[in-house]
Amino acid sequence: MAKKNFGDELKPEDKKKLSKEGFNKALSIFRFTLPYRGTFLIGFIFLILSQITSMSIPLLMGRMVSSILSPDSQATTANAVPPMMGGMKSSLDSIPKLTLDQMTIVFLVILAFQALFSFLRVYTFSRVSENSMRDLRKALYSKIITLPITFFEKHRVGELMSRITSDVTQLQDVLSITLAEFFRQIFTLVGGITLIILLSSKLTLFMLSTFPFLVIAAFFFGRFIRKNSKKVQDELASTNVIVEETLQSINVVKAFTNEQLEVNRYGLSLQKVVEWALKTATFRGSFISFIIFVLFGAIVGVVWYGGHLVQSKELAFDELLTFIIYTGFIGGSVGGLGDMYAQIQRTIGASERVIEILDEKSEIKLDKIEVHPTKVGETSAGAISFQNVAFEYPSRPDMPVLKDISFEVKSGEKIALVGYSGAGKSTIVQLLMRYYTISRGNIWVDGKNINTYDLTDLRKNIGIVPQEVMLFGGTIFENIAYGNPQASESEVIEAARKANASEFIESFPEGFQTIVGERGVKLSGGQRQRVAIARAILKDPALLILDEATSALDSESEKLVQDALDALMQNRTTIIIAHRLATIRNVDNIYVLSEGGIVESGSHNELLLQEDGIYANLVKLQYENAILEN
Repeated sequence: MAKKNFGDELKPEDKKKLSKEGFNKALSIFRFTLPYRGTFLIGFIFLILSQITSMSIPLLMGRMVSSILSPDSQATTANAVPPMMGGMKSSLDSIPKLTLDQMTIVFLVILAFQALFSFLRVYTFSRVSENSMRDLRKALYSKIITLPITFFEKHRVGELMSRITSDVTQLQDVLSITLAEFFRQIFTLVGGITLIILLSSKLTLFMLSTFPFLVIAAFFFGRFIRKNSKKVQDELASTNVIVEETLQSINVVKAFTNEQLEVNRYGLSLQKVVEWALKTATFRGSFISFIIFVLFGAIVGVVWYGGHLVQSKELAFDELLTFIIYTGFIGGSVGGLGDMYAQIQRTIGASERVIEILDEKSEIKLDKIEVHPTKVGETSAGAISFQNVAFEYPSRPDMPVLKDISFEVKSGEKIALVGYSGAGKSTIVQLLMRYYTISRGNIWVDGKNINTYDLTDLRKNIGIVPQEVMLFGGTIFENIAYGNPQASESEVIEAARKANASEFIESFPEGFQTIVGERGVKLSGGQRQRVAIARAILKDPALLILDEATSALDSESEKLVQDALDALMQNRTTIIIAHRLATIRNVDNIYVLSEGGIVESGSHNELLLQEDGIYANLVKLQYENAILEN
């Protein structure tokens, strides 16, 4: 396998000390491999067989060199080696003397077995890693998607994506590559040193004397390489932030014609990356040059000292060749173990971040979700009661959002929430859907505290049409059917008709199979809103929430959609968050909010009679603006 360069920098979150706690967290990830432990054991057996055949290659190479000599010369050379070689010499003597052709055949057979064992090792470990990481990704995604809204307010989407992608990939590399390589390097290191000691203890001590220089150099250069590499990573992260911010706000960039400004800003950030990367390259190049000098110098020294041992008849030439090859194996394993240490640090960092998410408390359990949940409004069609409800965000406990809110909505009634931005209108709806936990008070639906309902059942019976519609990147049909995945094609089409969406949908060449693009970008604002209305119609909820559902429609479409919404709202409890007050004249009750409290309530006509009232002033202001626009 291709090895990473020395000093490849760990991200700050990856640089975890190898503590017992961190190691235990990393091991806990391996529970996902337990269903495949049989396959893992088979792969480990192939790993051992593969390494045994690999370790036999230097011995076979030495025997091939020995067999090149004539049988008489070979025997003479073997007998010339003194008894000081001990067990290793007797082991070599026990190997039958073969001709060059015979040794070549044996060598090829061993290589064939080595190739077979290596293939089986890679395949079995890959099966374990792929299946295990599939299970881990599914568990991680299932956990993330069932976490409460408060979790997503604390974590950025890019961060969560990184957990599912880069962190899980890091763990996958451990199972499929790193773990096998770690055992291979340990086996090679221990086995190689044992064999060269048996070959020549003098030469082994001479060779090992060069190791301290390598360790000191690695420690000295490593500090500077990692420090500079960290700066490279930090600057690179800054460039990524620039790209992310620019692309997310591309409309703003183009509106202010700041393309050149952003290009210059990105270019300056990239230049800093280059500067720190070149400093890192200076240290890395110096280190590599030093290692090459010491490593090849050590090989020259081994050949020099080993040559003297051969000349003094203390070592056979084929054994010197075997020793040199084993030395290369050992050097490679030592370098590989350095990579293993860095990989283990990354693994612990990745596993801790994954475990943190898996240990979060989900707000629902997927295995308990029913296809056809119990209707919360089967008896009374969804009566709602807020009793002295207060709320403040946990992150801002000193800033109350709602202050002792109390109101009731009878079965099938339609109410509107009115007020300036930040008054708490959306918060009331979010508390009803249990996106947040109320600080004080109670919310009742059909005479039951909403906390006693199964959360999935509660939300399945609440339909919402938001002001800012979010669509998935699939087809129009899929987006409407999202309201009820079990709905038939005819039901989806009927829902689109009721939402006054059929006309524009059928005008597309692909009709309902038209791809809407990411976040519905290929549809206009009014078209997206009508798709959202159709989705809510298809859901057929007991409770309906309209967050200014007709704000993006033209006058003609607005009337048709309003008629559809009027039909949808019949015999349903409906809460309308209203900004355009002309759309709520016929609701049963209007609640005017200000600074987290209800300051006015009543019908449209009743509130208009309140001189200097907030609602009356809002109506007057909107009426004047409408006259100016016309």
